[in-house]
Amino acid sequence: MSEELVRLSKVMSQRGLCSRREADVWIEKGWVYVDGNLINELGYKIHPSQQIEISKKAIHEQNQLITVLINKPIGYVSGQAEEGYIPAIKLITLENYWTENNPKFDGKFNFLKGLAPCGRLDIDSTGLLVLSQDGRVAKNLIGENSQIEKEYLVRYEGHITGEKLSLLNFGLSLDGQQLKPATVTILNDDQLMFKLKEGKKRQIRRMCELVDLKVVGLKRVRIGHIKLGQLPLGKWRFLTSLETF
Repeated sequence: MSEELVRLSKVMSQRGLCSRREADVWIEKGWVYVDGNLINELGYKIHPSQQIEISKKAIHEQNQLITVLINKPIGYVSGQAEEGYIPAIKLITLENYWTENNPKFDGKFNFLKGLAPCGRLDIDSTGLLVLSQDGRVAKNLIGENSQIEKEYLVRYEGHITGEKLSLLNFGLSLDGQQLKPATVTILNDDQLMFKLKEGKKRQIRRMCELVDLKVVGLKRVRIGHIKLGQLPLGKWRFLTSLETF
């Protein structure tokens, strides 16, 4: 049985070459080759096993894409402004730039328009938030098949038991779906550590509610290999070329 034809942009995204939006741009610019043949037709379909090459111009453009890390305070939303609250991207100012272990910054903010949040962090939570121009970063962090682990420090009120801890690790459901296995450990009398590979809306708070625990503080301290580290609250920095999730 022959392979079903699939849009070139979709195959490029599935292979992690770029996002589908970026693929369409590259195709229009004449930067994509299939089995050695230049393809510049949007919507062009190929067999999923065909060879795809991208030009050096596309690779150079991709290397210029910016990813930013923010230590988000309470009161800021991850994405678009809502209910009068301020989006976290507004924190990206020259005054809030953290220079320690980061390159000098010329103060040009021409990259802001293309930045999009790669995952959510609740308005009443703090910690590591990623915004990027690079569709590969978003796909890696929040794509359907993402295996990137996120780590959170969670302060709670209530009584933790072995049974509750076991349920938090695996055994709870949200929105009619069983949650993936998590790693939840007790740090002290009022603090837990959560390590998750999924990110449903307000997931940790809702998980805790299901076992009669109330979250009173939540901070994300790691996404994959990238740690919040010493980045101060409300400050931001660039992801460097030496760092990967």
